[in-house]
Amino acid sequence: MTRRAVITGIGVVAPSGTSASEHWKTVVAGENRIAPITHFDASGYSTTLAGEVRDFVPEQHMDRRLIVQTDRWTWMSMAATTEALADAELDPSSLDPYQMSVALASSSGGNHFGQRELQRLWSGEKRAVGTYQSIAWFYAASVGQTSILHQMKGPSSVLVSEAAGGLDSLGYAVRAIRRGSDVVLAGGTEAPLGPYALACLQRSGWLSRRKDPARGYLPFDADAAGYVPAEGGAIFVVEEEQHALRRGAPYMYAEVAGYAANHDGRISHSCGDGTGEQPSNYLAAALRGALHRAQTSPAQTDVLFADSAGVPAADRAEANAIRTVFPDGVPVTGQKGLLGRAAHGSSALDVATAVLAMREQTLPAFGALVNPAPGCELDFIAAPQRAAVHVAAVAARGYDGFNSALILRRPEGVRQ
Repeated sequence: MTRRAVITGIGVVAPSGTSASEHWKTVVAGENRIAPITHFDASGYSTTLAGEVRDFVPEQHMDRRLIVQTDRWTWMSMAATTEALADAELDPSSLDPYQMSVALASSSGGNHFGQRELQRLWSGEKRAVGTYQSIAWFYAASVGQTSILHQMKGPSSVLVSEAAGGLDSLGYAVRAIRRGSDVVLAGGTEAPLGPYALACLQRSGWLSRRKDPARGYLPFDADAAGYVPAEGGAIFVVEEEQHALRRGAPYMYAEVAGYAANHDGRISHSCGDGTGEQPSNYLAAALRGALHRAQTSPAQTDVLFADSAGVPAADRAEANAIRTVFPDGVPVTGQKGLLGRAAHGSSALDVATAVLAMREQTLPAFGALVNPAPGCELDFIAAPQRAAVHVAAVAARGYDGFNSALILRRPEGVRQ
């Protein structure tokens, strides 16, 4: 019998709030959390807006000795992990450590820590970096630190596919559970709001240069002019269904029913203003593959969380893919226009919103859309609405050709 993977715990640290409940309230209210960057003086950059995690105090979530060894993205990851484990009422010390795995996504690693240490290297008297530089910036730092802290010794991994990574981590979790793991931590957080990191992001040519937070990030809109970067994300406890039932998990949010991913195989993507056309067939193939593996159909899909790049050519390509796979239409939502785009952290956050929508049987509105651009006409959800949400699709694309899709199904006839 196929081992099913279900989400039993959620943890969120994002511009929308530092808990899943805060995130949901912000999303339903349609609050815009995009604002001028405060982590450093960004006045010399063309991009000055971001979605920052406000009022996050790492000392409230982890030991000071661990804080000095790690970066902000790891702090947020470990705080979200603590919330997810508490939400699932799962104590890792009570389980076989070799039956628990960690599979988190990463995009740019420990930017804040690395920024500080590189400045010490080039401007400090000792011309040296600190002891922990070699591990704090590394892409796998959050995976390693989480595995050590919670003694999760099963097969673990870090997924690096930019904004698609949040879905790819859940795809890995499903495979790990089918191969024998009982519990997998999946998802990811991102913290790219530092001088060097922002300079790297700007090289894509896809970042918004707007100064007005209300108009900074407008996915699918006729006035779209790029995306606003952000930090944060979400972490999930993913369990084998029978394991969750045996231990009496308090709630099963959703089954991770289908996943598919591909790459478009091109050397590079157009930069500049993003007006060059992009292929849509790869994202369409990922969506079809995920639906097929979930053994469901486009007509049975209650909502789709769009990738929402905010780049005109990318938006048109995504709209084409959605229309191709869902010819009869599908309600479309997404909140990146209100929170910013945190690479893989945002696709993980989309999954969190999707499973909370299933729990609440409510569809949140698509954020920050005023006037759909030609070629981007979709069934956007204009206002929060009560609805039967049994199947949700989530789409994500990573810069430079990554395409992923995830299908979530509300468990029927199990502990709720």
